[in-house]
Amino acid sequence: MSQDLSTAEEHHQPRAPGWLRDLAGAWIFYSVLPAWPRPTPRFRRIARFAPLIGLVLGGLQALLWLGTAGWLPLGAQVALVLALALLLSGGLHHDGALDTADGLAAGPRALEAMADSRVGAAAVQAALVLALLRGTGLLCLAAAAPLPLLWTAFWGRCAPLLAMAWFPYLRRQPAAGGTAGFHRQHWLGLRRELRPALIAGGLLVALSFRAALPGLHGSPLAPVAPLALGLLGGVPALVVPRWLGARLGGHSGDSYGACVEWTEALGLLLMGLVLRALAVRG
Repeated sequence: MSQDLSTAEEHHQPRAPGWLRDLAGAWIFYSVLPAWPRPTPRFRRIARFAPLIGLVLGGLQALLWLGTAGWLPLGAQVALVLALALLLSGGLHHDGALDTADGLAAGPRALEAMADSRVGAAAVQAALVLALLRGTGLLCLAAAAPLPLLWTAFWGRCAPLLAMAWFPYLRRQPAAGGTAGFHRQHWLGLRRELRPALIAGGLLVALSFRAALPGLHGSPLAPVAPLALGLLGGVPALVVPRWLGARLGGHSGDSYGACVEWTEALGLLLMGLVLRALAVRG
């Protein structure tokens, strides 16, 4: 698909800068939100803009949480937010997480299993565990969930950038060996690819300084807790790409998606458990 899009764009003479066209392409690739009328999207260095897109998707989940607070049971809020997360991404990353689970279970035949469209037992188990981890994290966070939803959506999309920097691509022909091959083809190094993520992270830091977490009122940790909790949610973004890369011997488009899903799920769980511990001690 990426090859067809790249070929089609060669016939255009856009006036918009390349980075803006890549951002438009990232908007289309990473979400099901309506495409921009202009500029003409380009699908080259779009991975660098995934954290910014994550902020948008996480923000929509946070708005749903805030909009349903007080009149829906907590369990219903959790279910709706989990469903919205899948819908907004079109299941792109979730599908990769399930394929990766099948690949891990297949051992030496990992790539073959990951390319198989059939869902195996390991994929079903992974889907269940991901839902349980996310749900547990949101239940623990309760009224404090909106800010962590933003942070984990951001960290989840930083994780594949680290995977691209730390491990080789598993397909022998990046341009034709999978839908994520063009990420590697246009990769310019982690320092340059992380620049848009620094903008998104700066916005989150500023927001965290103005936020307050329910359950910590009066605690001496209250002023720094939102930022500390948000940074804590980034721990899985460092661990998951390394663990998966070591197990698979590298990364593919599927495992990039798995990095997003497991980082988000583990981040929500970690933040929820820590917040509950702080609230109990307070």
